[in-house]
Amino acid sequence: MTLSILIWLPLAFGLIGLFAGAKAAPKVVALGSLAALGVAISFVVRFKTGHGLQFVTDRSWISQLGIHYKLGLDGLNVVLVLLTTFLFAVAAIGANLREWDRPAQFYLWLAIAESAVLGAFVAQDLILFVAFFDLMLIPFYFMAGMWGSGDRETRVRGTTKLVIYTLVGSLLMLAAAIATGVLASSQHGTHITFAISDLQRLKLSTGSQEWIFLCFAAAFLVKMPAFPLHGWLADGYRAMPLPALAVFSGVLSKVAAYGFLRIVLPVFPDASVHFQTLLLLIALCSILYGSVMAFAQTNARLVVAYSSVAQLGFITLGIFALNEQGVQGALLQMVNHALVTVPLFFIVGLLAARAGGSEDLRDMGGIAFRAPVLASLFLIVALATLAMPGSANFAGEFLILFGIFRAKIVFAFVAAAGVVLAAVYMLRVFIRAMHNRVNPRVDSREIGFGDLIAIAPVIVVILALALYPQFGLKRSASSAKESVAAVGAHPAQVADAAAPSTSTRGTP
Repeated sequence: MTLSILIWLPLAFGLIGLFAGAKAAPKVVALGSLAALGVAISFVVRFKTGHGLQFVTDRSWISQLGIHYKLGLDGLNVVLVLLTTFLFAVAAIGANLREWDRPAQFYLWLAIAESAVLGAFVAQDLILFVAFFDLMLIPFYFMAGMWGSGDRETRVRGTTKLVIYTLVGSLLMLAAAIATGVLASSQHGTHITFAISDLQRLKLSTGSQEWIFLCFAAAFLVKMPAFPLHGWLADGYRAMPLPALAVFSGVLSKVAAYGFLRIVLPVFPDASVHFQTLLLLIALCSILYGSVMAFAQTNARLVVAYSSVAQLGFITLGIFALNEQGVQGALLQMVNHALVTVPLFFIVGLLAARAGGSEDLRDMGGIAFRAPVLASLFLIVALATLAMPGSANFAGEFLILFGIFRAKIVFAFVAAAGVVLAAVYMLRVFIRAMHNRVNPRVDSREIGFGDLIAIAPVIVVILALALYPQFGLKRSASSAKESVAAVGAHPAQVADAAAPSTSTRGTP
């Protein structure tokens, strides 16, 4: 079984659903997402830890340009691929619980999005990665514009900002990707290639690395999003239907963070060291800004949105600690954040349905005693989000802070404030939605069986990963080390690493 089957299986079921008709399409696409999950599990079971790139497919795509259809799994992406199929399956099941106008088209776009995200995660050719990276945005443009929340003006404004921001970033990345292949071949006198493994060996000059790094960083930071490139966030998140928004926030933002590890650090190591401080400053600003904005919001959807800015700031912080501990923490936190974001958005939908359709926290409250199961599920997700000790989120943030303490101790102390702020905004939204007096507009009822079926599996995985975070850490260890190997060999990094031991030599 090849990775191509995994990538294109959701799209195949989406096309079948399109021709099967409006009644059958939701079930067909949900079945396709579950089939993709089964295929992903088979790859994880057969994956051999520490054996490098596995299940490789390498075919010449455009031979004149050195572009290959190259796919593979290693420690950087194997858990992320499993996560993607799992959360898209949850989103498809959750979407089945409500009625959609033109459902066959809606579920086709959802299936295309899953195929594109899986393609981006397993692509091992730079141009192929860019193609999938751009493709995965198109379905969300249509889902937001045609099936989104709010009135027409809200949808138009949200989709317009989403397209403009992400299109500019994508164009920068495309130009940078082409320049990388062309400059690598000209500087080393070889045939042009875009295979990431080849580009790691064909090291570019420092000047070339630096401007190309900035183009990739801009594209990835827009997509995450990070401060100050988050201008599309509020309107874009308001416009999207919740099942689409859940996977958009939970999964697509991780493709951008993964791009730093797969492409930027190994291919542009000199530039990564040169711009380390800049990226750490952006990460800190994202943590503090996102946390403050999440606390200031009254719209529950936007609380989750801005909390994602803060959490992705932590992930960026771990990546640009430029050491193994930080990268492993970032990878674990990618998984953790996705697992808590998806149920949070579903819970926001459930709360809004009980508050007369309003997502405003001021219209909620007082349903914990009448809906104890819903309250319990919300509490588990809230405690995981704020990285309660004993949760996998705690392990991820601990590793990130440990890595940044080793790299830049001042940044670590400032970042630690984000942990406290997360507790403030997450507990505030839980207490306001679940406790206090019952709002007159609130219909206090328990979670339905269908919604429970959609949310409960994610809660189970959150609890399982809290008990055994080594599931992700063990599989990512060797690949995380390889990802920062070129950066760690940089003279500035070697000097920083040696400084503490040199200063204590001879001390009694």
